[in-house]
Amino acid sequence: MSTGAVAEPVRDPGLQPERTRLAWRRTTLSGTVAAVLAMKSALHGRASVVGIFVCALSFGLWLGFLALAHRRIRVLASSAEPAALSPRHATATVLFTVALAVCGAALVL
Repeated sequence: MSTGAVAEPVRDPGLQPERTRLAWRRTTLSGTVAAVLAMKSALHGRASVVGIFVCALSFGLWLGFLALAHRRIRVLASSAEPAALSPRHATATVLFTVALAVCGAALVL
């Protein structure tokens, strides 16, 4: 006989961390392409001191973002239920992304 209780479906957390890990990989790849194109445009033709400085700054920011993303990818791959992204790392990731966008805009203008 049925008691009327509805069983909750079992959640499979295995796919969500993998999708998130793949999203981080795509983001780092697109960031790499954008950084390389920005550096190429800055150094194409006459390279100015300001262009080289912004180019070097972009490279440093890209390395910082890459380090944070790689750390997150490792955390997502290490366990079935990875820990949430800490506010400190989320803030750093956003700041790196915004700073890279500002550097890219400075190189284009």
